[in-house]
Amino acid sequence: MVDFGFGLVPSSRINLDLFDKGKYEELAALEPDVRICMACGSCTAVCTAGKFEPTSLREAIEDIKNARADKALQMLEPCQLCGKCSMVCPRGINTRHLILSINKIYSEK
Repeated sequence: MVDFGFGLVPSSRINLDLFDKGKYEELAALEPDVRICMACGSCTAVCTAGKFEPTSLREAIEDIKNARADKALQMLEPCQLCGKCSMVCPRGINTRHLILSINKIYSEK
């Protein structure tokens, strides 16, 4: 095999078989709109809190899919639930309800 002098860093490898999809499935059962999100980033672009703090619903959904709940909750923490993201969502997702559902699922023990 030819060695081109580069390779994957072990920390960037993701084994999707190790992830527990339980919380994502629980979220999808509670809020089915999460499945129709196309990750366009419109919500992030208009976010008022995003101008001051790193916040992104799109990234939070991807983090939940990849079982990184701590990072997802950190991305949603600055959210002020203003509703701008709901107004610009091309799929018409009720993003405020989605964010509240995410917080509800992860606050339950």
